[in-house]
Amino acid sequence: MKRCDFCELPIGEGCACALPRDYIGNCGTGTPFSTVRLHPAGDAILISLRGVAHRLGCSYHSDSEVKAPTWGWVNYPAPQLWRRISESSPLKATGGNTKRAATRRCRSCDR
Repeated sequence: MKRCDFCELPIGEGCACALPRDYIGNCGTGTPFSTVRLHPAGDAILISLRGVAHRLGCSYHSDSEVKAPTWGWVNYPAPQLWRRISESSPLKATGGNTKRAATRRCRSCDR
């Protein structure tokens, strides 16, 4: 089942995102199937339920666990984005569960 990147509801079965015409999928609503990413990209910053930023390959979780709706992520982050994550500069997820935000970095991933 394909889900919308914006509302995470099934496309064609609840997703009613008002997106520009270029982003309308085959079903008439939501994100086109070809652009829906159900998993993070290799360089993504992952955001856990507890608001901690991780990298793929972190020893605190299995990469196979990383999926919406539990996890959020930012694919293709800017090079210095990782260092800016803090309470005063939270990182909001742009993929997966977009309600997630990280306010601290995993110590293991920070090395």
